[in-house]
Amino acid sequence: MGLLDVLDAKLGDGVESLMCAHHSRRLRKLGWGSALGSESGWWTPRRPVRTGNRIEVLVDGHEVLPAIASAIESAKKSVHLAGWCASPDFRLTREPGSPTLRELLVSTAARVPVRVLLWAGPPVPMFEPTRKRVQAARREFMRDSEVSCVLDARERTLHCHHEKIVVVDDEVAFVGGMDLTAVEGDRHDTADHPPREPLGWHDLGARLEGPIVADVADHFRLRWQEIAGEQLPPAPPPPPVGSSSAQLVRTIPERTYDFAPKGEFSLLDSYLRALRSATSLIYIENQFLWSPEVTEVLLDKLREPANPDFRVVLVLPRKPSNGADTTRGQLGRLLDADDGNHHLVAATLSSHDGETSSSVYVHAKLAIVDDRWLTIGSANLNEHSLFNDTEVNVVTDDPEIARDTRLRLWSEHLRRPLQDVSGPAHEVVDTLWRPTLKSPGEHRVTALPGVSRRAGRLQGPLRGLLVDG
Repeated sequence: MGLLDVLDAKLGDGVESLMCAHHSRRLRKLGWGSALGSESGWWTPRRPVRTGNRIEVLVDGHEVLPAIASAIESAKKSVHLAGWCASPDFRLTREPGSPTLRELLVSTAARVPVRVLLWAGPPVPMFEPTRKRVQAARREFMRDSEVSCVLDARERTLHCHHEKIVVVDDEVAFVGGMDLTAVEGDRHDTADHPPREPLGWHDLGARLEGPIVADVADHFRLRWQEIAGEQLPPAPPPPPVGSSSAQLVRTIPERTYDFAPKGEFSLLDSYLRALRSATSLIYIENQFLWSPEVTEVLLDKLREPANPDFRVVLVLPRKPSNGADTTRGQLGRLLDADDGNHHLVAATLSSHDGETSSSVYVHAKLAIVDDRWLTIGSANLNEHSLFNDTEVNVVTDDPEIARDTRLRLWSEHLRRPLQDVSGPAHEVVDTLWRPTLKSPGEHRVTALPGVSRRAGRLQGPLRGLLVDG
């Protein structure tokens, strides 16, 4: 390692220590210091756990988007939608004659209240969606219609309202990573991920029924009341319809809403508790991996694995829209911690048809621990999502859902039938994932390019410190 590399690493470590210390002081002052403690477990004690739920994990746009469209079309009492961005001309299905999102919402609003809560966009047009674009969308949603659309500009500087939720009749809810827009990428894709320009898109969502829906509805209600000034009645918890326990976890920055003046960081608490609990497998799909708090737990797990069969599998995009250097720097640290012991696999997705190839953008935000804990939602593993943006994830400890979801995803990514990936996780990682990564250009999963033990160590922490006020 050269002198510049050593200097870069030491400066990066120093800046990251400052950032972590800042986070610790901030959360202690807000009464959330325990989120950065050393506790393990499948639930954060700061949010209620609901029993009797039905949770359906939806994979890729061809499952997520039609399910949302169907629920909206069948609404009998209300439709509530909150998102980072929603485009009036976006079509939720590619079926001939399918309506645009505006047409769908306008038609529904003719019989039930439809409320849309969108991020207002950045104060200056540095990135999408610009305020001009969002304001135009609001006007279009409300033009000659009964749709009520409100823009939320209460973001922290350089941050946003990133959650993506839909609540229909206070009986069905969707939580996940899918935005109802083509801004920054076309969300429509199938599990086959055929090569396409400019790139494919891998995303996830969860369809929820049962008592947990009331928590999603209540979150929307509280935000809507403050921004729109319209009081909504609390949603009664729907009756039990399934056997899964679930918990809604959130990021709400302090001094953003009156209903949470000290903020809420249960999403961070939930993630760290579960990752600390891991003994056999951590599987993560995420758009970013540059949170030092998360990375530190993964580093500890790799340096002192619970057993020889412990594995960490990461699926990340080839080129994140931002944070690429920060992700690569953290991966370099993880590789150092693994030190050739083969507990870690870091992959990305691509698509080939023999003649054409393209990247598949990983926009999913999912983690599975030991096939008994699963989280899915809008939160990336960066400082934006864990400290500064509004985010919503749903968590379950249903081992059947966790394992079935992992097997579906591994079957899709490895392009193998379910029976081929259903063996012990460490054996599948060693016999299928690793050999596949060694054959670039032939398989869906490929090794992340540019992963170096010395890549961008300073840039990541410095970026995080600058944007995290």
